[in-house]
Amino acid sequence: MVIKLFKSLKALIIIAMPFLLSGCNWVLFNSKGEVGVQQSNLIITAILLMLIVVIPAILMTFLFAWRYRAGNKKATYTPDWAHSNKIELVVWGVPMIIIAILAAIVWVSTHKLDPYKPLISSKPALTVEVIATDWKWVFIYPEQKVATVNELVFPADRPVSFQITSDSTMNTFFIPQLGGQIYAMAGMRTQLNLKANEIGNYDGMSGNFSGQGFSDMKFIAHATSEENFDKWIDNVRSKNSSLDFAGFKKLAEPSQKHPIEYFSSVQDGVFQQVIDQFMDSGMDMHAKDEQHSGMDMTSAQTTMSHSGE
Repeated sequence: MVIKLFKSLKALIIIAMPFLLSGCNWVLFNSKGEVGVQQSNLIITAILLMLIVVIPAILMTFLFAWRYRAGNKKATYTPDWAHSNKIELVVWGVPMIIIAILAAIVWVSTHKLDPYKPLISSKPALTVEVIATDWKWVFIYPEQKVATVNELVFPADRPVSFQITSDSTMNTFFIPQLGGQIYAMAGMRTQLNLKANEIGNYDGMSGNFSGQGFSDMKFIAHATSEENFDKWIDNVRSKNSSLDFAGFKKLAEPSQKHPIEYFSSVQDGVFQQVIDQFMDSGMDMHAKDEQHSGMDMTSAQTTMSHSGE
């Protein structure tokens, strides 16, 4: 009874699987960015190469089970068989060749798709400074001197150079359809270069758990025309609100589902100040460690002196 129930449940799961997977959005294979297209091609190439081993192995599993079943009296019975050089050559040789090909492809692609490497284009790159906070994204446009919260807009078919850091815990800056994912870390600057191949709206997110508001730490990346981008910048500048470092620290206080917010002007150097605030803390900690080490050394010398007496 239990076996029949298990078989029925297994068959039901197999039948329902296509319907369950129909709701999945395969964004990594529907890339709209120059980097994303190359990354999806790399994933597909790696999968196809590995299937050269996987598919024959699966097929031979069923073939051997059928051929050497107990009821097949025609199957050759060789109880003393132990080794075959031909089989060893195929079993070890083919995977080694595939691994060598994969290693070469990954080596070349890793350097070609280096997130710090500027993208080649006839158009100048747009610089956007990205700051991860709890739990929202702050985007600063240093050349346009404006900033936004949870909304990213840039021209399509133009490289965007993201300078990324965090005001608190570690996050990852990720726009799946455009490609690439890189960490946002306190006291550090990471970089990511992307370009949208076509106009559209693309989901952005953090891919690293960072607390209770993490699930709503999302934004929309709008790839638009140069004309609409200029209009959007003008709209942001009309909001009559400014952002300095003190205002940023207040903005960075933990909040969930923070609405889109615009700042018409930004104080120069806010992004660098966010990074430097942790550098000072690191120097203070280093000084305290040195002071503590000095006290320990003095104590040790005093102890040795008393021992000598």
